[in-house]
Amino acid sequence: MPLFAKSEEILKRNQRSIPGGVVSTNRAVDPPIVFERGEGAWMWDADGNRYLDYHAAFGPYVLGHNDPYVNEAVLRVLQDKASLFGSGTTELEGKLAQLICDSVPFVEAVQLLNTGSEATYQAIRLARAATGRKHILKPQGGYHGWHNDVAFNLMTPLSQLGDRRVADEYPRIPISAGIPEEHQSLVHAINFNDLASVEAMCERYPVAALIVEPILQNIGVVHPREGYLQGLRALADKHGFVLIFDEVKTGFRHALGGYSTLSGVRPDLVVYGKAIANGFPISALAGKRSLMNLFVDADSTRRVLLAGTYNGHPVPVAAAIATMERLAEDDGEVYRHLDRLGKRVQAGMEEIFRSVGITAHIARQGSAFCPYFMDHLPKDWHDLAQHHDFDFDLRLRRELLDHEVYFFQLAVKQCSLSAAHTDADVDFTLESVKSALKSVLTVAS
Repeated sequence: MPLFAKSEEILKRNQRSIPGGVVSTNRAVDPPIVFERGEGAWMWDADGNRYLDYHAAFGPYVLGHNDPYVNEAVLRVLQDKASLFGSGTTELEGKLAQLICDSVPFVEAVQLLNTGSEATYQAIRLARAATGRKHILKPQGGYHGWHNDVAFNLMTPLSQLGDRRVADEYPRIPISAGIPEEHQSLVHAINFNDLASVEAMCERYPVAALIVEPILQNIGVVHPREGYLQGLRALADKHGFVLIFDEVKTGFRHALGGYSTLSGVRPDLVVYGKAIANGFPISALAGKRSLMNLFVDADSTRRVLLAGTYNGHPVPVAAAIATMERLAEDDGEVYRHLDRLGKRVQAGMEEIFRSVGITAHIARQGSAFCPYFMDHLPKDWHDLAQHHDFDFDLRLRRELLDHEVYFFQLAVKQCSLSAAHTDADVDFTLESVKSALKSVLTVAS
C-alpha cells in the first residue's frame, strides 16, 4: 500500500482543533488519505500519490474535477463583482430556476438552498404543512440528510432490524444521538421495492410524506423493480401523502431532468444536489406550484418559513448554470459518453470476476456503478445485508489503492464516472482491478 506519512501528519495536526480531524464524519476513512489536488478524473494526495477517482466526492463530479467551463463561469461572475447581497432577487438565480423548470417536465417552481439535507428538511416541512399530518415514511438503506426527520435506518445490521416484515414495524434505529423520542415516533422505516409495507403504514398512521431515492445510491446502486415507483405514485394519490423523490445523488447524473424523467413517474416534490453544480455547494427543491407556494402563502398559519443567508449565492449558482449548459451540449453527448464508459466498466469487471470464479454482479445506472459480491443483484437493504460479502468488498477497495484507483473505502459505496474519464482510463481501471483481485486472492489463499 502507498505510504501516507504526510497525510497522517496533517490528520494528527487537524485533530488538535477539529474533533476527529475531519469536518464531516463520513470522511473519516482508513487509510486516512489527505487529498490536495484534483484535475479531470484524477486526484493527488499530500504524499504525492495519484489516483483515478471513482468516488467523485460522494457523487457531485459529473464533469470531473475543476472542469474548465464551470471554473470559467465562476471566475467570470467574480470578475463581474457579483456578490451575496441578501436583499431581493438576482438574474442568476432566476436563470437557474428556469433551466431546471425547462429540463424537468413536471417541475412548476424551484427554490435554491445549499445542501441536500436542507432541501429534504424543507420538503418534509412543506408536506406536513400541506397535509396537516406528521408521520414520515422512508426506506431502509436510504439516506436523506442529517436532520431528525430522516436520520434513521441507513445500514442497520440485521441483528437489530430482524427479518423482513410488512405489517409489523421495524425498530427505529437512529444514525445519530440527540434525536428526541418524540421525533422518532413520527418516522417509519419500510423496505425499498415493497409496496405492501407502504400500504400497511398508511392504514396505521396519518402519513404526510414518503421520501425515497428512486434508486438507492447510498448503498451502491439498488434499482426500483418494475412498477415500484408507479405504485408509490398510486399510493400517494390514494392515501393523500406527498411523494418526495430525493434525487440529490441521481438528479442530473443520469439525465438532464433526473431519474424521474427516465422512470416517467412524477413526484410531488423533488430534491436535487451534488451533480447539479459539479462540486459547488448548492441544492434545489422543486415540484408542484401548489406545494411550493406555501413558502409565500398569504395565510401566516399555513406559510412555511424559507430562510438561508447563503441561498442563491452567485458562485454556486453560476457553477450550476454552467454545469447544466455542459450537460445539455450536443443533445446530451455527455450522458452518452458516460453511459458508454459505464457499460465498458460493467462488462469488463464482470468478466474479470467471472474469469477467476468470483461470484459477483455489477449494478449500474449510467455513470454510477457498484460491485456486489453475491449471486444476484440486491432488491433492498435486507437482501444486500444478508448476501453481500462486505469483507471481500473492502479488501478489494483497499488493494486498489496500490494500483492508483480510488473507490471510497467503505463497502457497497457507489462508484461514479465523470465526463473527464476516457477509454484509456477505463482500460487502466480494468487492469488495476485485475491486478488488485489477484493480490487479494493470493493473500486469502
